[in-house]
This record gives sequence, structure tokens and C-alpha cells, in this order.
Amino acid sequence: MRRAGGTPAARLTGGARRRRRLPYLLLGVVLVVGCAAAGLLAGARVEARKPVLVLARPVAVGHVLVAADLREARISADGVDTVPAGSKGSVLGRPVAYSLPAGMLLSRAMVGNAQVPPAGEAIAAVALKAGQFPTGLASGSRVSVVVAPAASAVGTAPEDGVRSWSATVVAVAASGSDQTTVVSLTLAEDDARALAAAPAGQISVVTVNGTGR
Repeated sequence: MRRAGGTPAARLTGGARRRRRLPYLLLGVVLVVGCAAAGLLAGARVEARKPVLVLARPVAVGHVLVAADLREARISADGVDTVPAGSKGSVLGRPVAYSLPAGMLLSRAMVGNAQVPPAGEAIAAVALKAGQFPTGLASGSRVSVVVAPAASAVGTAPEDGVRSWSATVVAVAASGSDQTTVVSLTLAEDDARALAAAPAGQISVVTVNGTGR
């Protein structure tokens, strides 16, 4: 059958269908191009992530690094002081300059001679018994060191007021001989000297947050 004017109906229908399909074809081309571009961008980002060394476990200042202390991680390391995973041999057998937690990104500045204590600070060690320090005390803990007042000769009024100093724990070690725990603390030089002169039985350590004040 023919429509008015003699144009075949089949040709009109086919032309309309082709016109309707054209936007879908264009949309498909756009989606393919977009997916390809996204894939290239993602691939470029992955390639930009370089394998570097990260601490697999906590280490104390002066600890000599062994293979078990390190693991690899891939990061975008542009502008960051890192040790490439392929340079592991350059740090194995060397001491760390600071006490560092697990997961810390290793940098070349962290390896070498001990940088603890910093200038103007000192390390003091105190022997504590159970009840004089909280459980879970570890290297890096921020604490307040409290020296209780001494009792007078008759055992009534204290001779001195309470003294306290902010400090950071460097190390915690158990002493098997007399069931005490030795806690090494970093604090200001003058405070460290005063703490070292305090009677051991009057010292307590309190874990604090932030500045410790």
C-alpha cells in the first residue's frame, strides 16, 4: 500500500526507526569513551602509587631494624620523605632515631643515631611498684609524674606540697629482682633533675591526654 503522494509506508516507518536509534547509538559511544577515560585515569593513579617501607610493629629508640620490623605499602609518595621498598637493605641493621608506632611510614630521617632526648630535655628513670602507675603504660604515652608530699616526723602534716611534671614515656621495663617496673621518661632538664632527686616511694605516674597539663 502507498500513502497519499505515493510514498511507500515501509520507507517512512524505517526512516523513523533509524532516527529514533541514532540518539541511543551516540549515548553508547559516549559511555564507551567515558569508561575508557575513567579506566586510563584509574590506571595512572595506581601506577603513581609507589611501594615504600612501613613499620610492621612498634620500635623503641635505638632498636636495630630487622626484616620482621618492616612491610611494604603503596602510596602516592610525591614530596614525601620515604624509603622505597627496593631500598630495604639500606635500613636493615641500622638503629631508629625515635620510638615509633606500628604503621608509621618510614623515612630516612627516622633512621640513624638516637635523637632522644631533644635539646633542652633529659631522660629520667623511676622505679615504680604496682599501684603507682596505670596498666597499659607504654612507650609514647603522655603522662604526669606526681611526687606526693613527705610525712612529717610525727606522721601528721606533709612537709612539702605536691609536685608534678609533664613527661613522655620512653620505655617500660620490668625488674624481676624486686617486682618493680622501671619507667624511663623524657621531660625538661630541670624537671628531670628534680624527679631524679625525689624519693622513689613517693612517685606516681598518671596517664593523661594532649599536653598533660
